[in-house]
Amino acid sequence: MAKIAVLSVSDKTGIVDFARDLLTLGYTVVSTGGTMKTLVAAGLEVTAVDQVTGFPEMLDGRVKTLHPRVHAGILAKREVPAHMTQLADHDISPIDLVCVNLYPFKDTIARPDVSEPEAIEQIDIGGPSMLRSAAKNYQSVLAVSMPTDYDQVMTRLQNGTVDLSFRRELAAKVFRQTAAYDALIADYLTDEPFPEKVTKTFEKVTDLRYGENSHQTAAYYKDPIAEPFSLAGAHQRHGKKLSFNNLRDADAALRIIAEFSAPTVVALKHMNPCGIGVADTLLDAWQLAYDADPISIFGGIIVVNRQVDLATAKKMHELFLEIIIAPGFDDDAYEVLAQKKNLRLLQLDSLALKSGQDFVSVLGGVLIQDRDTQTERAADFEVVSKTQPTSAQLAALQFGQTVVKHVKSNAIVVTTANQTLGVGAGQMNRIDAVEIAIDKAQDKPGYETAILASDAFFPMDDCVAYAAEHGIKAIVEPGGSIKDQASIDKADEYGIALVFTGVRHFKH
Repeated sequence: MAKIAVLSVSDKTGIVDFARDLLTLGYTVVSTGGTMKTLVAAGLEVTAVDQVTGFPEMLDGRVKTLHPRVHAGILAKREVPAHMTQLADHDISPIDLVCVNLYPFKDTIARPDVSEPEAIEQIDIGGPSMLRSAAKNYQSVLAVSMPTDYDQVMTRLQNGTVDLSFRRELAAKVFRQTAAYDALIADYLTDEPFPEKVTKTFEKVTDLRYGENSHQTAAYYKDPIAEPFSLAGAHQRHGKKLSFNNLRDADAALRIIAEFSAPTVVALKHMNPCGIGVADTLLDAWQLAYDADPISIFGGIIVVNRQVDLATAKKMHELFLEIIIAPGFDDDAYEVLAQKKNLRLLQLDSLALKSGQDFVSVLGGVLIQDRDTQTERAADFEVVSKTQPTSAQLAALQFGQTVVKHVKSNAIVVTTANQTLGVGAGQMNRIDAVEIAIDKAQDKPGYETAILASDAFFPMDDCVAYAAEHGIKAIVEPGGSIKDQASIDKADEYGIALVFTGVRHFKH
């Protein structure tokens, strides 16, 4: 008895050659709809599925393979005599290979103009059912779900090396494929922000050399429908592969650059900004970011929101940098930067960060929260001190408030209106963060007009006192401590302008 292969694919890549080779091996090829048309057009001898089922395709093709003659042929356990007897009693032939890939639901919902009825029509029913049936019975049925597997499957069939391990490998791939497919559908149809079950799926981009440290293995996965403003949406134009830490740092830097519309340079190191500069030109913004911390920027990640020009590229070329991300590079700027073979140059067309959710893994689970896209404006600040901030101070306070939300808590930044001067990041108590930020800032040009921003309230008045004693004239913080009045009184004692935002920006 000839072996039977059922072929029903949305992606026709390689299917003609695969079917031709199956026919050469003596298989009977059964097919449906568009796949059958493709194979017949190529001159191949194909059996229509309705000849097997004795039932026509119906409901605009919604029902083709959902039939006992198909699924019994797939699911029958060859080693169970009763199963084989039942097949014979009903004149059903065993099916030995199922080659299916699914309706393009992902590509459909990725279209910005897609309607829900159009998306629903691209939910495959028969395809996943056949694949799952074949994968469940992998000991007897080869389940082929991806065109990239055709060559290996055919080579093994021709060489007689289709062993149980290989069958199981294909079956596992099927369940990954169908699980991911269903996860996309569930995500598309779900309106609840925190449903009873979360079904996310990710696609592998590449294996990484190692993880956070060299003894940890790691890989990079992306969302199947990646946000345009993301590392998955970036095009790497030059340099070696990104590492685990590169990806984490670059993601953090992207979140910061999205806050600014004027020419801006963000320099980041170990998930914290070490220098941010905003100016009328990219070159001037670069100089501000560099001057903010010329030591920490070494080996850093750079993200800019303007096309990199030659003058800026020459300045960047003077340093050892890990990554530069930009909307583009002038040809001569690219030539300068590409002289360093390991420097990663990434181009990212979109600079708009969307609202959404962020996921953080914990042992045994995951935490999900809304993305922190809120930014406070000076017009919303509440002045709680007797001293009123000047317009120049308000501009600096707004800049500082924008920056500090991206610094690991406990976080303090000292800034002017367009440049970070000192960053105190990730300290276990707030006064230490204040001392670090001021220590880094106080000898830099512009410190005489600098402000201090805090990501959370001051639990005591010591932070205000220390800032005042070191020349700070204006402070922005959320407020909300039971000891707020102590900080207000201390600000009044020193003549400092103190403003509350009412919004905390912890970043752990």
